[in-house]
Amino acid sequence: MLTKENIHQDYTTYSTGYQLSLTMDIQVYIPPHDPVRLLNQLLEGLDDKKLLSTYSDKGRNSVVPPVIMFKILIYAYMNRSFSSREIQRLCQRDIHFIWLLNGYPAPSHHTINRFRKHHLSDGVMEDLFDQFIERLHTLDEIHFKNLFIDGTKIEANANRYSFIWLKSVTKNEAKLQVKIEKLLQQVNDMYLVNYSFDGESPLSVMESCLRMLQQKVNEQSLEFVYGKGKRKTILQRQVESMEAYLEKQHLYLAYKETIGLHRSSCSKTDTDATFMRMKDDHMKNGQLKPGYNVQIGVEAEYIVHVGIFSSANDVTTLIPFLTAMESRLSKTYERVIADAGYESEENYAYLKENHQKGFIKPLNYETSKTRKYKAQLGKRENMAYDELTDTYTCANGRTLKPIEVKIRESQTGYRKEVTIYECETCQDCPLRLKCTKAKEGNSKRLEVSKKMLSLRTESLKNIQSEEGILLRKNRSIQVEGAFGVLKQDYGFRKFLTRGKVHVTVELLLLCFGYNVQKLHNKIQSHRCGQQLHPGKVA
Repeated sequence: MLTKENIHQDYTTYSTGYQLSLTMDIQVYIPPHDPVRLLNQLLEGLDDKKLLSTYSDKGRNSVVPPVIMFKILIYAYMNRSFSSREIQRLCQRDIHFIWLLNGYPAPSHHTINRFRKHHLSDGVMEDLFDQFIERLHTLDEIHFKNLFIDGTKIEANANRYSFIWLKSVTKNEAKLQVKIEKLLQQVNDMYLVNYSFDGESPLSVMESCLRMLQQKVNEQSLEFVYGKGKRKTILQRQVESMEAYLEKQHLYLAYKETIGLHRSSCSKTDTDATFMRMKDDHMKNGQLKPGYNVQIGVEAEYIVHVGIFSSANDVTTLIPFLTAMESRLSKTYERVIADAGYESEENYAYLKENHQKGFIKPLNYETSKTRKYKAQLGKRENMAYDELTDTYTCANGRTLKPIEVKIRESQTGYRKEVTIYECETCQDCPLRLKCTKAKEGNSKRLEVSKKMLSLRTESLKNIQSEEGILLRKNRSIQVEGAFGVLKQDYGFRKFLTRGKVHVTVELLLLCFGYNVQKLHNKIQSHRCGQQLHPGKVA
């Protein structure tokens, strides 16, 4: 007769003569130059009061102390592990994570997610990141001198087909309001009331009309009917139509409020995300995907500040980026280096008022060197300017005089002064077709912002100097190189969390790990204190 063998959950019961042995300290297995030792040393010196304040004094203490949890997350991001389940597995098997746990049990993926979502938001992660940047300053790695800025698009954790377009919402809302006006007119004629639709505040009159219709239903003791073979009364149809229109109007107003003034779309699954064109277009059809415009500032190869923006354009992000950084760091950068995507009069003026030297490449810097550009007769740059008379002279020798000064306002509210120049006459000009697209009978016009020209000339002089050439080369190496490491080497091409707050935490964790790894690499290669890469531009 066969005896049944029981299978136990504790596999040590199958070992004959099993005896628990006391192992040595596992840190002897970690090399002395391993970056996990540097990470542990650097994070021990940070002030964690803000992090600890997110925990309650009541109830059980956390299984793993918050400081150790933070070390685990940073080390995970240093090693290209972003998933909470993957981090849990590493805490159970990887000797480096076990050493960081310092005898505490491995946290579950739920614990890791809760810590990342609830205990690093509300400025906690920003505070820890800024402390580390100040620590790099005390180590003489960061001098707050040269700030290299660039941006990239990173896909959001949202459905690619859950788009809401502002144009579509506005178009459908206009159609809805025509139906509402028609219904209100019908109600006015039937019940001798006077409801007038107001496009600026449509909800109040609709709700008032609906209450009146519902009161009529109660007075008549009307029972609504549904289903096949049932005929609805006019009053029932009016109530149901008004309820449906009111629900849609609420929805359209909510969509417009979510999208805001400075973007054209949003996603239903992540309302902070905007549909943008990404560089990694795997379908090769220019498909728009929900994403964020990620801005970073780099000095000495370290990421010193990050910004998450919902607008796809870089030009409107520079001032909010610099303002947020100045409010958090102890010093203001002396020089700001950026590419042509950041050029605007508003940005130039902000840098000048803030006493920062700007190295921003003009939008037409590369094309202005070509023969094709120099051959375009209608370009302002190819016309002679007389500063005394404030006039331009075209290729045919005719004069363009100032006729009007206008104020142009940007989407951010910045007002700039534009001078309009008009040619004395374009009649019988043999170069007319090459010079202007104005209709027959009209003369050529130019719109010129004199302040913009002055600031652009100053920035152009900066980037063409010997110092500017070196800084432009380092911008390509340092800030674009940082994005290359994050997106290609680390494989970070899509956020795991949703919402601007949680996405910012996720990006700061990634950049924190990147900075620790960068310091480790510079220490091991004896490059500490190196701010710029020397050399000539090819």
